[in-house]
Amino acid sequence: MTGTQDSSPSKKEKKAREPKDPNLRCKAYKFRLYPTKKQVGKLEWMLRRCKELYNAALQERRDAYRMCGVSVSYRMQADQLPAIKQLREEYQDIHSQVLQDVLKRLDKAFAAFFRRVINSETPGFPRYKSGDRYHSITYPQGGFEILYGTRLHLSKIGHIKIKLHRAMKGKFKTCTVKREGEQWYAIVTCEYLHDASMTFHLSLEEVGVDLGVKVFAMLSTGEAIENPRHAREEEAKIAAAHRTIHRRKKGSHRRHRAKKALARVSRKVRNRRRDFHHKTSRKLVEQYQIIVFEDLQIKNLTATPTPKQDEETGAYLPNGAAAKAGLNKSILDAGWGGFVRLCVSKAEEAGGTVVKVAPHFTTQVCSGCGVVVPKGLSVRWHSCPECGAELDRDHNAARNILHRYQQAKPIGAGSVPQKPVSLRGEELIL
Repeated sequence: MTGTQDSSPSKKEKKAREPKDPNLRCKAYKFRLYPTKKQVGKLEWMLRRCKELYNAALQERRDAYRMCGVSVSYRMQADQLPAIKQLREEYQDIHSQVLQDVLKRLDKAFAAFFRRVINSETPGFPRYKSGDRYHSITYPQGGFEILYGTRLHLSKIGHIKIKLHRAMKGKFKTCTVKREGEQWYAIVTCEYLHDASMTFHLSLEEVGVDLGVKVFAMLSTGEAIENPRHAREEEAKIAAAHRTIHRRKKGSHRRHRAKKALARVSRKVRNRRRDFHHKTSRKLVEQYQIIVFEDLQIKNLTATPTPKQDEETGAYLPNGAAAKAGLNKSILDAGWGGFVRLCVSKAEEAGGTVVKVAPHFTTQVCSGCGVVVPKGLSVRWHSCPECGAELDRDHNAARNILHRYQQAKPIGAGSVPQKPVSLRGEELIL
């Protein structure tokens, strides 16, 4: 009918209103890329352009709020991209949705900033990106294609050699091209339907896991998984690389080479740690159906001690900061958070469950009789004066972790909790 507007919802709006399938899953696959020198130059050029767009968009948001009290949204900035391409022709050589993803990253940074403000956390206002702090670009579903099993085709770049060391399942969603030191990687995200009816677990056993520093993990069965201390082994090389960087003039080629050397050592440590996490989490998931961890707040565990000041003299008193710094380094080197996340994802695929329980006094309480037996960090053995229990303190903690899950488990639930964990991190916390 002439003169009237069609008020029917668009396809995008209809899709947004549709309830998501609870069995829909996303999985990321990481593959090594081998670009030519010309392609490396093109990729680095694109990273610089995306960094410039990110910084310009951040500046616009700051200026708009400071001068006019106006909050600039993602949609407002995305609508300006066609005009930017007209003014800056070099941006025409970059896929439009790659540029949109740059603005989405900034929007997520502001959303995280406001969330931290609301939760009374350290806000951390979004920062400008230097050349060393912008490492990746993300292509949408239609911006990339894998050809012949050996080539990754990227819009505006061409075919790049890729090493597909494993098969992917599901529908391609995004491809993030990332620079790690001198190496390039493609991180392909796939979406697939997880058939829960086809997932079963051969074991019905439950296990409590106490994560630590002296041993990486102690199981309630008494099995200890040793801590490989990856960063500690390479500590001397990392320190030497840092010293070399500080001796080089900023902006010089020698400083740039020194940074690459540090990146190589750090990448080696990171890869070894992640390989250890993958193998250990796979072993646990294959052996046990229910894996119980403490609900640890690692950020709080690794916080710097508050300075102590003498009220009379004003001098600062010893507060154990040096010893705590060593403990913090060991905790971060172990990588507890990343290990638990891998257990969550692998358990769901295998039909198992990861559960988190309250961590309070798991070490102090006797797992045999429930009596509190105080002990410091230096005391590695648990001796109960009431029931006579004698065992390693970490083994005692692991048994308490499992007991807390079993006590909180709903009656009639058997060995399976009512709410399993998902890849989105919705752990069952008791």
